[in-house]
Amino acid sequence: MDQLALLTIFILSIFVGYEVVSKVSTVLHTPLMSGANAIHGIILVGAIIVTSHAEGAVELTIGAIAIVLSAINMVGGFVVTDRMLDLFKPKKKVEDKA
Repeated sequence: MDQLALLTIFILSIFVGYEVVSKVSTVLHTPLMSGANAIHGIILVGAIIVTSHAEGAVELTIGAIAIVLSAINMVGGFVVTDRMLDLFKPKKKVEDKA
């Protein structure tokens, strides 16, 4: 494929992704985040595998940056999911000590 076709597909995927994510209801947000975290885990493993085959310093640097960013993204997703799940837990009653 030529560069213009690839750029067109990329731009269209941005619009489709925005429309899909913006239409997600609040109830489905947590399961969607969990699925996204699984995908980020796969991306992290892929970045590690690709970086292990790096032959030059530039490739190794870009691979290391990809590993760090994907790890931050994955951990951040789990933190957000955990905080959202805390919203559904029943609140504990505080007893009076008077």
